Amino acid sequence: MELLELREVCKTYHLGELDLQVLKGVSLSVAKGELVALMGASGSGKSTLMNILGCLDRLSSGEYWLDGQEVSDASANERARLRNRLIGFVFQSFNLLARTSALDNVSMPLTYGTEFVSEDEMKARAVEMLRKVGLADRMHHQPSQLSGGQQQRVAIARSLINRPRLLLADEPTGNLDSRTSEEILQMFRDLNEKEGLTVILVTHDPEVARHAKRTIRIRDGLIAGGPEIKREEIQK
Repeated sequence: MELLELREVCKTYHLGELDLQVLKGVSLSVAKGELVALMGASGSGKSTLMNILGCLDRLSSGEYWLDGQEVSDASANERARLRNRLIGFVFQSFNLLARTSALDNVSMPLTYGTEFVSEDEMKARAVEMLRKVGLADRMHHQPSQLSGGQQQRVAIARSLINRPRLLLADEPTGNLDSRTSEEILQMFRDLNEKEGLTVILVTHDPEVARHAKRTIRIRDGLIAGGPEIKREEIQK
């Protein structure tokens, strides 16, 4: 069953008298439980596509179906509710609050969610997520007291706190060394294989894409070479 599907999606930005078309009719689908790489160079439309998939931006035309719901015309508030309920985000720059403990960074999304969660449950869920990423012994440390890899693990724990259906990881290893990158990517594979979480790795790096089971390439605002490239093909 598909978790998300785009049908002939276009996105045009209006810059004064200039219309800049970034996406030019993108169609793709991702099934529940897939681990997919969305791969493209700078300027390919990759970031715009990710913003639409993550309900951070609206498309100009076409259809976007997410978890059985057509969300193309959703308002900003409706998109915010969808993000909070269905989608977790992991970014290259971690985006942690500097003077806040790992525990409080992880529990933060629960404070602005639509579901009421008590303080005790917030803490219990945050501890559970930190244990899942191997950082239960660092829960009271601030980001400055953690390595880059540990900070990204905190960010992953935070992305999981609302029990999302989809995890979007935007260049998640861009600020990490090769060994730590491998550990983080293995964590995404474990979340996918052991817990059935749908994961999309957004990247320009073939080394990152190799960890996915399928790769979708975008070039000049279009899906390149058809919607699906098998893992074996990208390893050649």
